[in-house]
Amino acid sequence: MQCSYFDAHACRSCTLIELPYADQVRGKEERCAELLGDHPGLEWLPTVRSREDGYRNKAKMVVGGTVQHPTFGILDAGGRGVDLRECPVVAAGVRAVLPAVARLVTRAGLTPYDVPRRRGELKHVLLTQSPSGQLMVRFVLRSERALPRLREHLPRLLREAPGIAVVTANLLPEHKAVLEGEVEIALTERTTLPMPLGAVELDLRPRSFFQTNTDVATALYAQVREWVAEVAPASVWDLYCGVGGFALHCAAPGRRVVGIEVSEEAVQSARLAARGLPGVEFAAGDATAFALAATDVPDLVVVNPPRRGTGAELAGWLERSGVRHVVYSSCNPETLAADLSAMPSLRPVRARVLDMFPHTPHVEVAVLLERRPPGR
Repeated sequence: MQCSYFDAHACRSCTLIELPYADQVRGKEERCAELLGDHPGLEWLPTVRSREDGYRNKAKMVVGGTVQHPTFGILDAGGRGVDLRECPVVAAGVRAVLPAVARLVTRAGLTPYDVPRRRGELKHVLLTQSPSGQLMVRFVLRSERALPRLREHLPRLLREAPGIAVVTANLLPEHKAVLEGEVEIALTERTTLPMPLGAVELDLRPRSFFQTNTDVATALYAQVREWVAEVAPASVWDLYCGVGGFALHCAAPGRRVVGIEVSEEAVQSARLAARGLPGVEFAAGDATAFALAATDVPDLVVVNPPRRGTGAELAGWLERSGVRHVVYSSCNPETLAADLSAMPSLRPVRARVLDMFPHTPHVEVAVLLERRPPGR
């Protein structure tokens, strides 16, 4: 795939973009197979490939430039805005609304935050696109001072870009290298973005995590649902459940499913998406603490940890718990390999590479584990 920003050295985030896509995928497959090479008999299913462009359902844009000419993208080494609004890996629907968002910035006088001088109001614009084409737009502001102007000009933005369903203002008063703050202010009546994925519709709240690549995420959920249906557990835990994607795909008549997620915002999204589905419940809390404090053990555990992996405590609990099956969805094969080495009683039987992040070294790997019989 060709990218003018990469060629001009304006943005070099897609470090593998010069490699043919087939070579990118082959390299990720070989890396994952090498890292999990200590598990003989592991069956590798065909890799789920992504489209090469337009695959990112979200854009996290740093706002730079001026009120009259805002930039959306990144900052250069001097703290100046680099406009990347035509980034080819971002979904077309997200790119299409950015001109209207830029006009709003100008009309409302939302001064871009100047990082070197620590002045200005608008720090980031965060956009997410649903599979239905609807969008969530979040304005990350330094304070509430610009809110009246943002509210005043919002109706025109919604007329110019009718696909925008949810708009919020997030407050980040501190000068630090993070994307968002703790306070979220709804500016539209609607506050959640529906994310239909096959038979399941998730509800995304502003500060909830969702996978970057909708098509590959859909394939990931389908794969996990297939493995769980094959094992047919009576009870499932979904640890690090996020907005409930795995838990809701694992739900079935007569099966008890519990999702645990540290983010209360994500748990609220998951409960909304469950819509009273029998046998499914969600709770906010630390996944490791929940497992260590539990008095019962489910038949199957799904874990989808952050890049650092489950860590020694949770891996140790899984090893000694007696749980019969584990489905591990990993965005970091290095920490996946380390966690598997801490669970020798749980044998990886099937694995699948899912290329969630084309043109980068990052990759998603899903693995089905089953407990070895005693003595083997």
